[in-house]
Amino acid sequence: MLSRSAIHALRAVVALAERPDEFQGAAAIAERIGAPQNYLGKLLRSLAQEGVLHSQKGLGGGFQLLRDPDEITLFDVVDPIDHVSRWSGCFFGNPTCNARNPCPMHERWAEVRGEYLKMLQDITIAEILEGMHIPA
Repeated sequence: MLSRSAIHALRAVVALAERPDEFQGAAAIAERIGAPQNYLGKLLRSLAQEGVLHSQKGLGGGFQLLRDPDEITLFDVVDPIDHVSRWSGCFFGNPTCNARNPCPMHERWAEVRGEYLKMLQDITIAEILEGMHIPA
């Protein structure tokens, strides 16, 4: 359900949450989570622009969570990458599909989409951190 980019971003944010008081470089995070360094750097800069991370250049710089892990949801990390909040269209791409003129999947897709978005908005990075281990 998530793109590889969103998975890399989530794993990086969890890695940052493991050491919340220190700035971590993209290269070190990429090595820890097995992600391409340059690509991960772009993802992390994107999350910094979205207000999820703090970015600091120079010696001792890198990335750090901007908020506590229990205040950052999966949605906060995934939406800037996968734009899941835009999943409002028809499952089949029918431009005239709506509640008055539904496609065969309209009701089911609306229900699934709503539950998926709710899950992303309800689960925090702290909850993921509790159940996941990224090697040091």
